[in-house]
Amino acid sequence: MTTPHLAPRSLLFLPASNPRAIAKARTLAADAVLLDLEDAVADDVKAAARDAAVAAVREGFGDKLAAIRVNATDHPEHAADLMAVTASAADVIVLPKVEIAADAAAVAAASSKPLLAMIETPRGVLAAAEIAAQPGVFGLIAGTNDLRATLRLPPSAPRESLSHALQTIILAARAAGGWAFDGVYNRLNDAEGFVTEARAGRDVGFDGKTLIHPSQVDPCNAAFAPTPDEIEEARALIAAFTGGAERFRDRMIEAMHVDQARALLARMSAAGD
Repeated sequence: MTTPHLAPRSLLFLPASNPRAIAKARTLAADAVLLDLEDAVADDVKAAARDAAVAAVREGFGDKLAAIRVNATDHPEHAADLMAVTASAADVIVLPKVEIAADAAAVAAASSKPLLAMIETPRGVLAAAEIAAQPGVFGLIAGTNDLRATLRLPPSAPRESLSHALQTIILAARAAGGWAFDGVYNRLNDAEGFVTEARAGRDVGFDGKTLIHPSQVDPCNAAFAPTPDEIEEARALIAAFTGGAERFRDRMIEAMHVDQARALLARMSAAGD
C-alpha cells in the first residue's frame, strides 16, 4: 500500500508499562513512538500495560506518530490487545512476528489502522513481499534480534550475516510502495557503533530505524537526514535541469534524478532540517 506521508526516521520503542518512559518520550525528537505490549512487558502486567498504552495515545505525543505494538496473533493477549488498540487513538498498529500475509491483512482490517508488520523469522522473510502487499500494511520493520536467533547466528556474527534478509525486507516494502525500517541496536554505550549501523541502514535503503533508548534518537535523526552536500547537490541539479537526458557535474541526469532530488528536499523540509 502506498503510504500518504513521509516515513519517520526514528521510531522509539518503550514499554507501555513504564509511565516515566512515556513522559520522557514526549520531550524527545523521535518521529514516532512505539508503545510496546509485547516483549518489553511481563505477562503479569500486560493488561495494565494495555490500559496505559490506550491512555497514553489518548493524551497524545504532539506531532509524533503514536503506535502500539500488540502481542502476536498466537499470544493469549492478542485479542484483547487488538480490541483495545482498535478503539484507541493510536495512529498505527504494529504486529510482531508476522509470517503469514493473511494474519497481517486480518489485523489491519479489524483495527482499521495502518499496520507495520515486523519480519522476525525466516518464514517471515520468505513471505515478506506478500505481507507487504496486503491492504492496510503500510510498511515492514526488520526484527533483527529475533532474526539473528531464528537464523541461528552466533553472537559474534557481523551485521553482514543479515544482509540477504534485510535487503529482502527492503525490496518487499518498496515493491508494495511502503516503508522499510531497520532493527534496533542493542549496545547502548556504543554511540559510534550505533551511528555506523544507522548510516549503513540508510545506505541500503531503509527509511529509518527502530530504537530502544532515548540517547539514540538524535543520532538516528541525523544519520537518516540528508547531508549538507546532498542538499546542495539536489538544489543545484533541480536548478540546472532543462529536460531530457543531459550532463550535470560530469554525470548524466534525467527526470528520474530530478524526482529523487525533490524527494530528498521534501524529506529535509518535513523534518525541519
